[in-house]
Formats: sequence, C-alpha cells, structure tokens
Amino acid sequence: MPLHLYRHAFSNLNRNIWILSLAMFINRSGSMVLLFTTLYMTRDLHFSIAEAGFVMSFYGMGSVLGSYLGGWLTDRKNHFDIMVSALISSGLILLSLLVITTPAGMAAVIFIYALAADSFRPANAAAIAEYSTPENRTRSVGLMRLAVNLGFAVGPAVGGFVALYLGYRWLFVIDACTGFLAALMLFLYLPRPATIPGRHKNEVLADSSTSAYRDLRYLFFIALVAVYGTIFFQIFASIPQYFKTVSGYDEDRIGLLMALNGILVVIIEMPLIAKLEKSKKIFRFIVIGVFCLPAAFALLYFGEHRLSFAILYTFVITLSEIFAMPFMMNYALSRPKKERQGQYSALYSIAYGIATIAAPSLGLGIADRYGFDRLFVILIVSSLFLSLGFLWMAGKEKTEHAGSGG
Repeated sequence: MPLHLYRHAFSNLNRNIWILSLAMFINRSGSMVLLFTTLYMTRDLHFSIAEAGFVMSFYGMGSVLGSYLGGWLTDRKNHFDIMVSALISSGLILLSLLVITTPAGMAAVIFIYALAADSFRPANAAAIAEYSTPENRTRSVGLMRLAVNLGFAVGPAVGGFVALYLGYRWLFVIDACTGFLAALMLFLYLPRPATIPGRHKNEVLADSSTSAYRDLRYLFFIALVAVYGTIFFQIFASIPQYFKTVSGYDEDRIGLLMALNGILVVIIEMPLIAKLEKSKKIFRFIVIGVFCLPAAFALLYFGEHRLSFAILYTFVITLSEIFAMPFMMNYALSRPKKERQGQYSALYSIAYGIATIAAPSLGLGIADRYGFDRLFVILIVSSLFLSLGFLWMAGKEKTEHAGSGG
C-alpha cells in the first residue's frame, strides 16, 4: 500500500491511545493461554477433546460475568483503576494453573481468570472513547487492535516453541508476567482521572430509557456479534486441534500459522481503515468481513490438509477480522451517551464472552462426535445466514440516515 496511507493512519491520534496500545501489546505478547490450553489439557493432562472443550467453555462464562461487572464499574468509577486491577489480578490467578490439574479445578480457575481479565474490556473501551474523536475513533480502535495483533504475532510464535521445548506450564508464567508489566506501564504513564463524586447518581443513569437493554436494534446487533464471534473464534478453539490431530502439524507450525494472522492485521488493517474511515456506511464493511467466513472454512474443507490451504485459510479469516471487527466496535462505542459507555461496551464484550462459551464447546463437541468436515459445513452455512442479519442492519442504518438527512 502507498506510504502516505500509513502516515495518515497513525497521525493525529491522542497520546493516551498510544500508551494504551503499548500496554496492550505488552500484555498480548504473553497471551498464549486460549491458543495452547486445549492442547495442554489433551496432551499433558490427557483430557478428552470434549473435556477440554467443556473446561474452556468456563472461560466464556467468566468473561460474560466479568464484562458485566466491568461495565457496571466503568459507569460508576474510573477506567484507570479497573484496567490496572484487572491486569494484576488476572495474572495472579493464572499462576495457579501451575499446580491445578483436575478438570473441575481448571474449570474454576479459568472461570475466575476470565472474570478478572475481561472486566478490563469495558474500561478499555471507555478509555478509547474518552481519548478519541468521532473522526478518528475507528483508527483509534484500529491502533489498539494493531497492538493486540502485533502481540498476537509474537505470542503464538514464541508460545509454540516454548510449549515444544520448555513445556506448556511456562506459558502461564510468561502470560502472567506480561500482564504485570502492562499494568505497570499504565500506572506510570496513563493519567488517572479523578472519580466524580456521585457519578452513579447521574440523571442519564437514572433514566431507564437510555439503557442499552431498551435499545432493541443494539441488542439485535449484539446477538449477531455473538454468533460472529462463535464462528471466528474457531481459530482458537477447534482449528489448532484440527491442525494437530488431522493435518499432523507440530506446535511450532501451528504457532506460526496463528502468528500469521496477527502479522497480516498489522500490515493491512490500519492503512485500510484510514482509507475507509470517512465512509459512514460501516455495515457495508462488516458485511464484507462476514462473507469472508464461509470462504475461509471452505478452504479447509476442500484443502485436504495441505499447508498452502491452511495459509490461505489464515489469510481469508484475517480479512474477515479486518473488515468486521473495527467497525463493529466503532458502532458499539459511538451509539450510546457518554454516561452509558460502560453498559454498552459491557454488552459488546459480553457478546464475545458468549462466543467464547459457545466456540470451544460447540466446535470441539461437533468435531469430536461428527468430525471436522461436518463442523466446517455447519460453520459455512451458519456464516451465510449471519450475513443476512448484518445486511438487514445495513438496510436499517441506511434508512435511518436517509430519514435524518431529509
């Protein structure tokens, strides 16, 4: 892409957005837990695939509760304290996986870990909204996602070698330490806003008509996001198992394939968003992203376990993420009043929490019972139906803008 697009993509963003992004890069560089924990359970702890999927579904349950708690706190406290506390507490909890090895014990720890870790999300979303403008909000989201994906490009590649040569338990230590370092980064460099006395008594919060739970179109959008996340998160939930057990790839190759996802996001997403950001028709780009899902799983279905098709799958699933996710989050951040930012962001995070519940239990459960080919067919058909829902949202938004313009 032309160099001027990269310059424009990174220009005129708030300093605090850069601080948040650097902290997210540090934290995400150690985030290998979701990717390798199912392999750890099946290979080192000798759980069945279905047991591993059941245990990992507790991550989603903790994520849902943590997102709700984080949103409730964000509307009443300040995002700084919530983010720092979430990073420290989740790192401490993660270290307990070094000694807990039973299915029930791992499920409990993963639930508590997710509750602590995902209370971070609504606070982080509120911080992005605070430090961005409507004109650069998608790029601010994009920079945050770039940091996350750059970390994800580093994390899985390193994590694959760590798992292969040092053992899976070292992944938990590394992830915890990067969380502590990210918390220190925020504590030292991000300004701590003062908590407004009586903030929880704000008249907007007292008015139930402003609640996200009364916004039916937004609730429908959240349901669509949850389905999208369930399908997309197979990249973490079932695809590593497919690559290992069916395609016969080693952990280092699996890690490099996952890292390719992050590298592609880093290279493509920001300049592409800079070019598309001025368009108000954000659902057009979301629909394009959703349509990439069936194409990606079709590549695995017809690829006959060849590495070239695995690489093509990674490229197409990454295009889905690049087109869909930044504009989904922009919609979630831009729709509410400022005082409801935490609640709306919490629902958006909850959608992904629901997805992390459904993705491993459905994906690995179907694969265990019927095989991966049947799973891919179900994912392709579900993705096509999902695109119809987002097309309906696009039509509603177009009608709304036409009406306001008249």
